[in-house]
Amino acid sequence: MLIGTAGHIDHGKTTLVKALTGVDADRLPQEKARGMTLDLGYAYSLLADGGVLGFVDVPGHEKLIHNMLAGATAIDLVLLVVAADDGPMPQTREHLEMLDLLGMTRGAVALTKTDAVAPERLDMARAEVAELLVGTGLAGSPVFALSGRTGEGVDALRAHLETTAANFVRPPSGGGFRLAIDRAFSLTGVGTVVTGTAHTGAIGVGETVTLAPPGLKARVRGLHMQDRPAARGQAGDRCALALKGDFEKKDIARGMWLVDPSLAVALNRFHGELRVPAGRAPLRHMQSVHVHLGTEDIVGRVALLDCREVGAGERALAEILLERDTLALRGDRFVLRDAGAQRTVAGGRVLDIFPPTRHKRTPERLDLLDRLRNDDPAVALAFLADQAANGIDLSRFALAWNLGEAEFDALQRHHGLRVSRDGDTLLGIAPAAWTGLRDRLIDALTQEHARAPDMIGVERERLRRMTSVKLARPLFDALCAELMAAGEIAQTRTWLHLPDHRASVTESDRLLFAELRTLLDARPYNPPRVRDVADATGTPEHQVRRLFKRLARAGELYPVAHDHYFTADAVAELADIVRRLAEEQDAVRVAPFRDAIYPAGEGGRKVAVQILEFFDRIGYTRRVRDEHLLRSDSAARQWADR
Repeated sequence: MLIGTAGHIDHGKTTLVKALTGVDADRLPQEKARGMTLDLGYAYSLLADGGVLGFVDVPGHEKLIHNMLAGATAIDLVLLVVAADDGPMPQTREHLEMLDLLGMTRGAVALTKTDAVAPERLDMARAEVAELLVGTGLAGSPVFALSGRTGEGVDALRAHLETTAANFVRPPSGGGFRLAIDRAFSLTGVGTVVTGTAHTGAIGVGETVTLAPPGLKARVRGLHMQDRPAARGQAGDRCALALKGDFEKKDIARGMWLVDPSLAVALNRFHGELRVPAGRAPLRHMQSVHVHLGTEDIVGRVALLDCREVGAGERALAEILLERDTLALRGDRFVLRDAGAQRTVAGGRVLDIFPPTRHKRTPERLDLLDRLRNDDPAVALAFLADQAANGIDLSRFALAWNLGEAEFDALQRHHGLRVSRDGDTLLGIAPAAWTGLRDRLIDALTQEHARAPDMIGVERERLRRMTSVKLARPLFDALCAELMAAGEIAQTRTWLHLPDHRASVTESDRLLFAELRTLLDARPYNPPRVRDVADATGTPEHQVRRLFKRLARAGELYPVAHDHYFTADAVAELADIVRRLAEEQDAVRVAPFRDAIYPAGEGGRKVAVQILEFFDRIGYTRRVRDEHLLRSDSAARQWADR
């Protein structure tokens, strides 16, 4: 169990930690010389059962609040230290206020320097402490009167802490490893070492992690847990990790995170809920603040979402805008101090690390943020899935909540989500939304057949846009596959249509095309254009153009370029060539493609480019700089049934 001290300067925090552990937590020469804690100190005490009590000793000076907040990250119990002679002082109150904003509810109070006061003053101090705790998360915490200097009463506090530790059960923490770095230093023969408290997950020697930001890769070459060598550490442990990587100690600073590589997603804004403590001035829209998150202190602004000002004791939803990147996940706690870092103005927790850039104050958005206050990810996922007609990014959801694989899979199954993968992204859609998309796709085909009965069907990419512009292609492909398997739609070459639909082409059109087709078949990969066909046959150019357009709607010709029509058989053969080149060379480039289709030089680069651009346009390939890549297996298969 990790215990963090809190309280006013010179109230005996470091003395008490030494009395409890035998360790002087003041490690810096300046601290020794001045007799004042300046930075975080650490001490450990072995328990009879082999466990360890860890102590984080924090500075009490008002100008060192940023160090105190860095130490309060991920502690399990607060040890609020109040001198009996002084009673609660300004930093006692502010430390308690910040701990309350951080959601701390487990603690004890050490009423120190009892050897320096009369019994009457001690009773008054007890009453002052009890009054101080009213309305906070630490209300009702036990109070121990003691003297760190003489040792009187220390055993009773130690016994209480040991009993609490023995009964303490840390909530299970799955997901990826996260540690907020509070120290970084170099040791001869060891290399770069970082220390901090693990927030979630577990880590072992030999594993790969990321220092983020800025995203430096590292391998764990050594690990100490609670100041003892260990092979593995987990959430709640105080860890020191020796790292190996392409960096130096100067590249690492307090405020960075050591995380599982999958969690190294930097951000400079997030949405959250916040609360202004009682007795504080109102928090204004776009007010400048210091944002204390993890062990970091970043200057930022508060953009209020559901109001223009937050009064004392009130709550609000807000967007926190940061001046530089950091890491955060849903549920992380933060404290806001004013622009001069003189006073605490608010505190809260992160709700959404992937906020939208527009429509941030709509009723639907505010309703979603309100639902995200619930700590059960199943509640949030259910609401998101119900609201997302085109599906949700499950990969982002799992990252934001830091869900383990088993927990994530169970959530998907519980909600019956349809799941498709788009590269590294996992997409999910609720059953009701899936049914709605099925209906819209069938309606779109029905209306299109009524509008253009002479067309064989609708091209896949156009039908996706007609069904829903924002629908991801993998989900659309899965939808089409399901409908085709059920016999509700059919596919002819690249066109999708209702099973009983047939394109209507007149007998006169077919007779005329039979005369003209020989010209197209003679040079299938570079057929004559409309004007050339007209000149060669004596058929009026406008008549050829209208005929080719009608046949294109019927699926027998493709307009590869303006007035340049290829037969369906020729396009299918070209698609096979594109697929073969993509398989052999990982991508299709113009020169090899031109050489493959024009071995005798009967065509040029311009037509080859137009053919590849046509395949890009219909969704068969996609262009990446000078290369054309097959979009996906499902897109490539659309030519299989030609």
